[in-house]
Amino acid sequence: MLFDQISQDIVAAMKAKDKVRLQALRNIKKYFIEAKTAPGANDQLPDEAAIKILAKLAKQGRDTADLYTQQGRPDLAEEENAQAAVCEEYLPKALSPEELEAEVQAIIAEVGATSMKDMGKVMGTASKRLAGRADGGAISQLVKRLLA
Repeated sequence: MLFDQISQDIVAAMKAKDKVRLQALRNIKKYFIEAKTAPGANDQLPDEAAIKILAKLAKQGRDTADLYTQQGRPDLAEEENAQAAVCEEYLPKALSPEELEAEVQAIIAEVGATSMKDMGKVMGTASKRLAGRADGGAISQLVKRLLA
């Protein structure tokens, strides 16, 4: 389980005195614990939910780094990028544009989508199946293009 892996890696980062990695892993674990203790979670955190959290944290880190770069603060941007990279280590391998298109086409065929009216059905299935492997915005653009 990802939760256990993060806990083990926190200990390893402490021993290695890797401050950036340790800070990122502790932040990840904080979000994992919040998700485990949320009402209805029954003290469980399936890997699918953990991957969603990791993807969200990685995206937030990259977005924040972009803002820092725009504001002329490369020191802060570098730290955010380093922490986002730690999050990304635990995510499944990202799909290439070709792989993403093939997956989305298969989903469209599977749900029997024929027009933009079916976008919700396609996005629901695609978001679940491709979580952590593709950005939601990229999936949405591709679905729109393929259904148009």
